[in-house]
Amino acid sequence: MPAIVLVGAQWGDEGKGKATDLMGGAVDYVVKFNGGNNAGHTIVIDGEKYALHLLPSGILTPTCTPVIGNGVVIDLEVLFREIDGLIARGVDTSKLLVSANAHIIAPYNKEMDKVTERFLGSRKIGTTGRGIGPTYADKMSRTGIRVQDLFDEPILRQKVEAALSFKNQVFAKIYNRRAVDADDVVTELLSYAERLRPMVSDTSLVLEQALARGANVLLEAGQATL
Repeated sequence: MPAIVLVGAQWGDEGKGKATDLMGGAVDYVVKFNGGNNAGHTIVIDGEKYALHLLPSGILTPTCTPVIGNGVVIDLEVLFREIDGLIARGVDTSKLLVSANAHIIAPYNKEMDKVTERFLGSRKIGTTGRGIGPTYADKMSRTGIRVQDLFDEPILRQKVEAALSFKNQVFAKIYNRRAVDADDVVTELLSYAERLRPMVSDTSLVLEQALARGANVLLEAGQATL
Protein backbone atom coordinates (compact mmCIF):
# COMPACT_ATOMS: atom_id res chain seq x y z
CA MET A 1 0.00 0.00 0.00
CA PRO A 2 1.40 3.47 -0.80
CA ALA A 3 2.31 5.80 2.04
CA ILE A 4 0.39 8.99 2.80
CA VAL A 5 2.40 12.23 2.77
CA LEU A 6 1.14 15.19 4.78
CA VAL A 7 2.87 18.46 3.90
CA GLY A 8 1.84 22.11 4.19
CA ALA A 9 1.29 23.76 0.82
CA GLN A 10 2.07 27.29 2.06
CA TRP A 11 4.57 28.83 4.50
CA GLY A 12 3.86 26.69 7.54
CA ASP A 13 1.32 26.82 10.39
CA GLU A 14 -1.35 25.17 8.25
CA GLY A 15 -2.21 22.69 11.00
CA LYS A 16 -0.06 19.73 9.91
CA GLY A 17 0.31 18.47 13.46
CA LYS A 18 -3.41 18.58 14.14
CA ALA A 19 -4.17 16.82 10.86
CA THR A 20 -1.59 14.13 11.64
CA ASP A 21 -3.08 13.59 15.07
CA LEU A 22 -6.61 13.36 13.65
CA MET A 23 -5.41 10.68 11.23
CA GLY A 24 -3.36 8.91 13.88
CA GLY A 25 -6.05 6.41 14.79
CA ALA A 26 -6.29 5.24 11.18
CA VAL A 27 -2.58 4.64 10.55
CA ASP A 28 0.00 2.22 11.91
CA TYR A 29 3.12 4.39 11.60
CA VAL A 30 3.65 8.15 11.69
CA VAL A 31 7.05 9.17 10.35
CA LYS A 32 8.82 12.49 10.78
CA PHE A 33 11.12 12.39 7.78
CA ASN A 34 12.78 15.83 7.58
CA GLY A 35 13.69 18.92 9.54
CA GLY A 36 14.79 19.32 13.11
CA ASN A 37 13.63 21.08 16.26
CA ASN A 38 13.09 24.33 14.37
CA ALA A 39 9.64 23.01 13.43
CA GLY A 40 6.79 22.96 15.92
CA HIS A 41 3.46 21.15 15.99
CA THR A 42 0.87 22.04 18.63
CA ILE A 43 -1.84 19.48 19.34
CA VAL A 44 -4.78 19.80 21.73
CA ILE A 45 -6.32 16.60 23.11
CA ASP A 46 -9.21 16.82 25.59
CA GLY A 47 -8.18 20.36 26.43
CA GLU A 48 -4.54 19.36 26.97
CA LYS A 49 -2.02 21.19 24.79
CA TYR A 50 1.12 19.40 23.55
CA ALA A 51 3.94 21.22 21.75
CA LEU A 52 6.15 18.88 19.73
CA HIS A 53 9.33 19.85 17.91
CA LEU A 54 11.29 16.69 17.19
CA LEU A 55 8.80 13.96 17.99
CA PRO A 56 6.25 12.86 15.38
CA SER A 57 2.67 13.81 16.23
CA GLY A 58 1.83 10.10 16.24
CA ILE A 59 3.62 9.80 19.59
CA LEU A 60 0.29 10.77 21.17
CA THR A 61 -1.65 7.92 19.54
CA PRO A 62 -1.28 4.68 21.56
CA THR A 63 -2.05 2.41 18.58
CA CYS A 64 0.53 4.07 16.33
CA THR A 65 4.31 3.57 16.06
CA PRO A 66 6.11 6.95 15.85
CA VAL A 67 9.27 7.03 13.76
CA ILE A 68 12.08 9.59 13.41
CA GLY A 69 13.53 8.91 9.97
CA ASN A 70 17.02 9.31 8.58
CA GLY A 71 16.22 12.68 6.98
CA VAL A 72 15.77 14.33 10.38
CA VAL A 73 18.63 16.11 12.20
CA ILE A 74 18.42 15.39 15.92
CA ASP A 75 19.36 17.52 18.90
CA LEU A 76 19.57 14.78 21.54
CA GLU A 77 19.09 17.16 24.44
CA VAL A 78 15.84 18.42 22.90
CA LEU A 79 14.69 14.90 22.03
CA PHE A 80 15.00 13.62 25.59
CA ARG A 81 13.55 16.81 27.04
CA GLU A 82 10.45 16.28 24.89
CA ILE A 83 10.27 12.60 25.81
CA ASP A 84 10.59 13.36 29.52
CA GLY A 85 7.90 16.04 29.26
CA LEU A 86 5.46 13.57 27.70
CA ILE A 87 6.29 10.82 30.19
CA ALA A 88 5.61 13.25 33.04
CA ARG A 89 2.13 13.77 31.55
CA GLY A 90 1.42 10.07 31.30
CA VAL A 91 2.19 9.55 27.59
CA ASP A 92 3.74 6.22 26.61
CA THR A 93 6.80 6.90 24.43
CA SER A 94 8.19 3.35 24.46
CA LYS A 95 7.26 2.60 20.83
CA LEU A 96 9.40 5.42 19.39
CA LEU A 97 11.85 4.32 16.68
CA VAL A 98 14.87 6.43 15.67
CA SER A 99 16.83 5.87 12.49
CA ALA A 100 20.41 4.73 12.95
CA ASN A 101 21.29 6.87 9.93
CA ALA A 102 19.78 10.13 11.17
CA HIS A 103 22.34 12.89 11.72
CA ILE A 104 22.99 14.44 15.11
CA ILE A 105 23.23 18.16 15.78
CA ALA A 106 26.61 18.48 17.47
CA PRO A 107 27.41 21.38 19.83
CA TYR A 108 29.74 22.90 17.23
CA ASN A 109 26.90 22.97 14.67
CA LYS A 110 24.85 25.19 16.98
CA GLU A 111 27.84 27.44 17.61
CA MET A 112 28.52 27.72 13.86
CA ASP A 113 24.88 28.63 13.22
CA LYS A 114 24.96 31.47 15.74
CA VAL A 115 28.31 33.01 14.81
CA THR A 116 27.54 32.86 11.10
CA GLU A 117 24.29 34.74 11.60
CA ARG A 118 26.04 37.44 13.63
CA PHE A 119 28.77 37.73 11.01
CA LEU A 120 26.22 38.23 8.20
CA GLY A 121 24.66 41.19 10.00
CA SER A 122 21.92 42.77 7.87
CA ARG A 123 22.29 39.91 5.37
CA LYS A 124 21.51 37.26 7.97
CA ILE A 125 19.29 34.35 7.00
CA GLY A 126 17.09 34.47 10.08
CA THR A 127 17.81 30.96 11.33
CA THR A 128 16.73 29.73 14.76
CA GLY A 129 20.38 29.25 15.74
CA ARG A 130 19.75 25.60 16.58
CA GLY A 131 22.43 24.19 14.31
CA ILE A 132 20.06 22.66 11.78
CA GLY A 133 21.50 24.24 8.61
CA PRO A 134 25.14 23.48 9.52
CA THR A 135 24.19 19.88 10.37
CA TYR A 136 22.57 19.40 6.98
CA ALA A 137 25.68 20.98 5.41
CA ASP A 138 27.82 18.40 7.23
CA LYS A 139 25.51 15.65 5.99
CA MET A 140 25.88 16.80 2.40
CA SER A 141 29.67 17.10 2.73
CA ARG A 142 29.84 13.66 4.42
CA THR A 143 31.42 14.98 7.60
CA GLY A 144 28.37 14.61 9.86
CA ILE A 145 27.79 12.51 12.97
CA ARG A 146 25.09 9.85 12.69
CA VAL A 147 23.10 8.17 15.46
CA GLN A 148 24.89 4.85 14.94
CA ASP A 149 28.26 6.55 15.53
CA LEU A 150 27.37 6.98 19.20
CA PHE A 151 27.80 3.24 19.69
CA ASP A 152 31.38 3.10 18.41
CA GLU A 153 33.46 5.55 20.43
CA PRO A 154 36.64 5.36 18.28
CA ILE A 155 34.64 6.17 15.13
CA LEU A 156 32.73 8.94 16.93
CA ARG A 157 35.96 10.50 18.16
CA GLN A 158 37.55 10.21 14.73
CA LYS A 159 34.61 11.97 13.09
CA VAL A 160 34.42 14.74 15.69
CA GLU A 161 38.15 15.42 15.50
CA ALA A 162 38.05 15.45 11.70
CA ALA A 163 35.15 17.90 11.67
CA LEU A 164 36.79 20.19 14.21
CA SER A 165 40.16 20.21 12.46
CA PHE A 166 38.49 22.44 9.88
CA LYS A 167 35.73 24.11 11.89
CA ASN A 168 38.08 25.29 14.62
CA GLN A 169 40.14 27.08 11.96
CA VAL A 170 36.96 28.86 10.86
CA PHE A 171 35.97 29.72 14.43
CA ALA A 172 39.38 31.16 15.26
CA LYS A 173 40.50 32.81 12.02
CA ILE A 174 37.21 34.09 10.62
CA TYR A 175 34.92 34.56 13.59
CA ASN A 176 37.53 35.19 16.31
CA ARG A 177 35.93 32.55 18.53
CA ARG A 178 37.49 30.02 20.87
CA ALA A 179 38.14 26.55 19.46
CA VAL A 180 35.71 23.78 20.41
CA ASP A 181 37.25 20.93 22.42
CA ALA A 182 36.75 17.52 20.78
CA ASP A 183 36.80 15.68 24.12
CA ASP A 184 33.94 17.80 25.43
CA VAL A 185 31.85 17.09 22.32
CA VAL A 186 32.51 13.34 22.47
CA THR A 187 31.70 13.20 26.18
CA GLU A 188 28.42 15.06 25.72
CA LEU A 189 27.29 12.91 22.79
CA LEU A 190 28.23 9.65 24.51
CA SER A 191 26.17 10.63 27.56
CA TYR A 192 23.01 10.02 25.51
CA ALA A 193 24.06 6.73 23.92
CA GLU A 194 22.69 4.13 26.32
CA ARG A 195 19.32 5.78 26.72
CA LEU A 196 19.03 6.15 22.96
CA ARG A 197 20.13 2.59 22.13
CA PRO A 198 16.76 0.77 22.60
CA MET A 199 15.04 3.22 20.22
CA VAL A 200 17.51 2.87 17.36
CA SER A 201 16.69 0.70 14.36
CA ASP A 202 16.94 0.44 10.59
CA THR A 203 13.77 2.46 10.07
CA SER A 204 14.00 2.22 6.27
CA LEU A 205 13.72 -1.56 6.55
CA VAL A 206 10.96 -1.35 9.17
CA LEU A 207 8.86 0.92 6.97
CA GLU A 208 9.57 -1.02 3.78
CA GLN A 209 8.33 -4.19 5.49
CA ALA A 210 5.32 -2.36 6.91
CA LEU A 211 4.30 -1.10 3.46
CA ALA A 212 4.84 -4.55 1.95
CA ARG A 213 2.39 -6.14 4.38
CA GLY A 214 -0.22 -3.43 3.77
CA ALA A 215 0.25 -1.30 6.87
CA ASN A 216 -0.82 2.36 6.81
CA VAL A 217 2.20 4.69 6.91
CA LEU A 218 1.81 8.46 7.29
CA LEU A 219 4.79 10.70 6.47
CA GLU A 220 4.63 13.94 8.42
CA ALA A 221 6.61 16.82 6.90
CA GLY A 222 8.54 19.07 9.25
CA GLN A 223 8.18 22.17 7.09
CA ALA A 224 5.82 23.49 4.43
CA THR A 225 6.40 23.73 0.68
CA LEU A 226 7.58 27.35 0.74
